[in-house]
Amino acid sequence: MRVESHPFEAAMLQTDTDFHPETAPKSVLSSAGHFTWVHKWALAGLLLLVVALALGAARWLVGPEVVVYPVVRGDLVKTVVASGNVETPYRVNIGSQITGTVADVLVDEGQTVKQSQPLVALEPSELKSAVIEAQGAVAQADARMRQLHDLTLPTAQEALKQSQATLADAQAEYQRAAQLSKTGFGTQQTLDAATRDLDIARTQVRTAQLEVYTSQSGGSDYVMAFTQLNQAQATLATAQARLGYATITSPRDGVLITRSVEKGAVVQPGNALLVLAPAGDIQLLLEIDEKNLGLIHLGQDALASADAYPSQRFGAKVSYINPSVDITRASVEVKLTVSNPPDYLRQDMTVSVDIQVDKRTSTLIVPARVVHDATSASPWVLVMRDGRPREQVVRLGLQAGDQVEVLAGVSQAEQVVPVAAGVRAGQRIRPIT
Repeated sequence: MRVESHPFEAAMLQTDTDFHPETAPKSVLSSAGHFTWVHKWALAGLLLLVVALALGAARWLVGPEVVVYPVVRGDLVKTVVASGNVETPYRVNIGSQITGTVADVLVDEGQTVKQSQPLVALEPSELKSAVIEAQGAVAQADARMRQLHDLTLPTAQEALKQSQATLADAQAEYQRAAQLSKTGFGTQQTLDAATRDLDIARTQVRTAQLEVYTSQSGGSDYVMAFTQLNQAQATLATAQARLGYATITSPRDGVLITRSVEKGAVVQPGNALLVLAPAGDIQLLLEIDEKNLGLIHLGQDALASADAYPSQRFGAKVSYINPSVDITRASVEVKLTVSNPPDYLRQDMTVSVDIQVDKRTSTLIVPARVVHDATSASPWVLVMRDGRPREQVVRLGLQAGDQVEVLAGVSQAEQVVPVAAGVRAGQRIRPIT
């Protein structure tokens, strides 16, 4: 039976057989290096285990690193955040007061306009003709008035004087004829002729008096002429006003937010051609969640910013709270007035608003994340005292976002441990501020 030996065993046997003291250290070192190389992963794992045990022992002795927060003193402001839109307190619909054809549109949508600035021009030819016709009627009525004053009245006055003179002659002739008839020297025919002439003279005087009266102020001819003049002037004023309506102007300063008219269109009264957002106060229209209704009051201050310019904030004030609730959205309509609106604000812009509903000045503040059982009757915190976290019952006040007011239990500059750290009271820790 043949037995074969492994080369490594043969080498080992040869080494044991041929052992020499002067070569022993080199052989031992070669064997150790070979052993280390063969078991390198086991030795590395053992080394890592030793290091982990050492670090664990150190961590147990000095405690884990934990981020802590200092108790600070400052102002705490509670706000209600909402989104809304920009709107003017009211809008003005601008239309035509007459029916006509648009000759030109002088403005564009979005343009800023001043009061009395022309916006739309209508075709004015027919209106101009009506003005000329009315001016002619006024001139005619005025000429009639001047005729009464300069001709009719003086002529009637002269006719009255002549008729009065004729009446005096007729009265004298009648008296002579009557006297002769009584004495028998005159005939009846002469007396009848004198009587007839006297009646005619009296009639002429009365007619002349009526002519003078009707031509004077208060007389019928004068009143009729004066009325005709007033009517003609009123017709002229109407025609001129209608001619003025041919140019549609801005009723006040503002921005045109809608234009629905073009050149050549036929417009009629009652149709809005342009919509004007008057210059002045700007309102912010918000929808506040119903649960925050009790926090909102008239006169509260707010800070707002347009979504297009988030870094530029401006002030506003609560000016209106709708008395009803929108049941479909469980929200309440709230309006805020912006007394000094920035130039970049545009109608219907989207804005974000922080309404200040409460404020505490110079109070102790801690992050909400450090408070245990915040909604219970006895909230508490872990506060660093004597190098270890200790339980401390606190009395809380206003909560605004992720900050809470502490009324009692901790002092300024003390350090508190967050709930998420998972630290127990009395445990060793290494606090990191």
